[in-house]
Amino acid sequence: MIYLKSFKLSPHTVNNPNAYPYNVFRKITGEVLVFHNITVVYGNNGSGKSTLLNLMANKLKITGAEEITNNSHNIYPLDYISECSYALGENKSDGESDQLPYNTLYIKSEDILYEIKKIQQEAVLKEGYLYQHSRLGYTKERLEELKHSSQMYKQMKIMKFSNEKYSNGETSMQIFDEHLVPNGLYLLDEPETSLSPTNQIKLAEEINKLARFFDCQFIIATHSPFMLGTLDAKIYNLDAPLLTTNRWTELENVRFFYDFFNKRKNEFE
Repeated sequence: MIYLKSFKLSPHTVNNPNAYPYNVFRKITGEVLVFHNITVVYGNNGSGKSTLLNLMANKLKITGAEEITNNSHNIYPLDYISECSYALGENKSDGESDQLPYNTLYIKSEDILYEIKKIQQEAVLKEGYLYQHSRLGYTKERLEELKHSSQMYKQMKIMKFSNEKYSNGETSMQIFDEHLVPNGLYLLDEPETSLSPTNQIKLAEEINKLARFFDCQFIIATHSPFMLGTLDAKIYNLDAPLLTTNRWTELENVRFFYDFFNKRKNEFE
């Protein structure tokens, strides 16, 4: 399903070479990205791939967007966002949609790391425990009693042990499993963070399945060769002089891995 058809970057430039984010996208000013069911924005550190996803999230007012700021040039970010434009899908019979779905979310690598830390904090476990009991129909009075009961603290110990026995990568996979549901548009910034190569591939395979069978669309910023080699994706290369698409095997980061292991091939034989 195509919910977001295209996104056009601001066609304008400014005199100040350090004005953010004009300086980040100076090589691709006014370019249009056309999206598939899965689209990858590839680039090394500093290429602007994360900035691009956050810019799109701001323009579309997607949950998870962070305000774009520049302390010395506050006026430019707001101008830049207003100068960008986008097009939604139009024809539902062609597998497109004329509106963003309810399940539209921008998930950053920082969000995952924050969630991992958060679930290990006692206050959050306590809040979650009381919330679950409120969902079971507990009155305010019963919840207040529960808040100070030995029963709750006993359950808290069990919950803390359960959370701590999982690695960061396992917790990340659980978070993605919870948030990536059918009929959704998802912007994912470096989802490979904390994941082993095996889990990176598992996540990429799940994304392929959600896009193919469950009406999901993904726009993903990554430079992981395992994600790039597994995703059935259109790949934009932000390291190139112009906005271009490439096969995953042509990308610099992937070639680096290939050369690294190829030079050490005899050590595996």
